Amino acid sequence: MVDVILETRNLTRHFNGFTAVNDVSVKVRRGHIHALIGPNGAGKTTFFNLLSKFLTPSAGAIVFKGRDITDATPAQIARQGVIRSFQISAVFPHLSVLDNVRIGLQRKLGTSFHFWRSERSIACLNDRAMDLLASVNLVAFAHDIAADLPYGRKRALEIATTLAMDPELMLLDEPTQGMGHEDVDRIAELVKKISADRTILMVEHNLTVVAGICDRISVLQRGSVLAEGTYAEVSADERVIEAYMGSGPQTLAGVH
Repeated sequence: MVDVILETRNLTRHFNGFTAVNDVSVKVRRGHIHALIGPNGAGKTTFFNLLSKFLTPSAGAIVFKGRDITDATPAQIARQGVIRSFQISAVFPHLSVLDNVRIGLQRKLGTSFHFWRSERSIACLNDRAMDLLASVNLVAFAHDIAADLPYGRKRALEIATTLAMDPELMLLDEPTQGMGHEDVDRIAELVKKISADRTILMVEHNLTVVAGICDRISVLQRGSVLAEGTYAEVSADERVIEAYMGSGPQTLAGVH
């Protein structure tokens, strides 16, 4: 029996007569990297906003580990282990890299924003924070100011602060957006590395990244699921090829 950690059932969102997400049913398997792809305007961002409860569904259900979380608040689903990266992270650009991760750890402990606490009282978080920095290859930058990091390293820090919340399911929103080739490769390798003991659902435009690290892909078009399967399966689907590139005997290989 397949272990499904997250499921949407006929998820729908209307905006003043326009349907941005239309009857979307997706199952995310535990331990997988599952990508959500599609051309611009396909409904990917709206779907992610529904999952993280930035938006309320017009219809349908969201189920996490067999529990209906459709009516849960963002804080409630975060406490259950669903964390959206680039939503809660890197909120203090003028603090050090280490301090950013320690604040993420304080959130998990329920002591967020206790700035008056002594250095000694939160020193117990240092070892775990450094372990997290090591996991994203940022130990050498621990005492740098977060705002001074190169763009790709900032994204790595955002992932570290998300990991500090100990997510069971990570929602990664365009993790390689705006990056050069070297940073794209680094972040793709990092996502693959951190997936070892958690599930990842990601929105991603770079199809080379999707092809390289994702176990399963759902393709959205005009708010609906167009195709689903492995990258080999969806990239050979004529409907997907047409959605991305127009009709013709083309493939998605190398498309970013």
